Amino acid sequence: MNGTGQPKLISGNSNMTLAKGIAKRMSIHRGARVNLVKARVERFSDQEIFVEVFENVRGEDMFIIQSTSNPANDNLLELLIITDTLRRSSAKRITAVIPYFGYARQDRRTKARTPISAKLVANLLTEAGIERILTLDLHAAQIQGFFDIPVDNLYASPIFALDARHHFKDVSKIIVVSPDVGGVARARELAERIDADLAIVDKRRSAPGEVSQMTIIGEVNNRICLIVDDICDTAGTLVKAVDLLLSKGAVEVHAYITHGVLSGSAVEKISLSNIKSLVVTDSIEATDSVKKCEKIRSVATAPMLAQAMLNIAHGSSVSSLFNDETLGPIYEAFYPE
Repeated sequence: MNGTGQPKLISGNSNMTLAKGIAKRMSIHRGARVNLVKARVERFSDQEIFVEVFENVRGEDMFIIQSTSNPANDNLLELLIITDTLRRSSAKRITAVIPYFGYARQDRRTKARTPISAKLVANLLTEAGIERILTLDLHAAQIQGFFDIPVDNLYASPIFALDARHHFKDVSKIIVVSPDVGGVARARELAERIDADLAIVDKRRSAPGEVSQMTIIGEVNNRICLIVDDICDTAGTLVKAVDLLLSKGAVEVHAYITHGVLSGSAVEKISLSNIKSLVVTDSIEATDSVKKCEKIRSVATAPMLAQAMLNIAHGSSVSSLFNDETLGPIYEAFYPE
């Protein structure tokens, strides 16, 4: 084997900013410069994807950084073809770092004659030659069971807790809000981390994507509300929840969302809404409209992902990153005491 004993990073085109951030943070952790493996991932005139790696990867522990966000199909196929390239180049092990796992919302059959696309994607990734998955806030925890390879699912709540304690000095006024019953566990985790109360928005849907009725379970009067969720897509439900909370006496409403999909007119809706701020992670590359929106800001996942990748490479615990005591020092530069 010609491997260096240290992980090597390669990236697709879905989120090059995050990939470079991970490489930079890994350089800090290791005390030695880490660069992305030189490669070209491009398209022919008929939009076929072509990959060429310019460095020797024989016997190397390879990490592919690629969110399968919009355009989901293109980014997924890029990931598969990069994997095939590395496998045929005799890489020792291939780990896919997928900060945003596309198709995760299709994790079960909601009615007759519909697919379980998340399982199909899991099969594709495994058959391509990926031996381990590292991801962030899977939409449904059971997706880990769709794989017959190890899956490390990190959580954004420890980062959100650090951010909330930094931006809200008096946490006694805060109440964490789950936008639906299914997200209670996620919201409760953040509430426990910052020692805050919990409320729930009970939604009744008349059709997919359409909310006919919303009610609040919990007391939000004179409180600062933090809505917590894993995905914000069209932002329609989020905006309605904000208005409902304010109508019930909330002082102001903020949102902490892991994956800012923000498709269609979502950014415009947020700009015109009564929400005070929307905090998202950088799991999805921010568009120009997101960057320009004064109400939206991003928190970095690169420090956590870089440390998780080093832990995987060295065979140490990844779950240790769920603790504030472990994650706090990694984010000290972002949230100084």
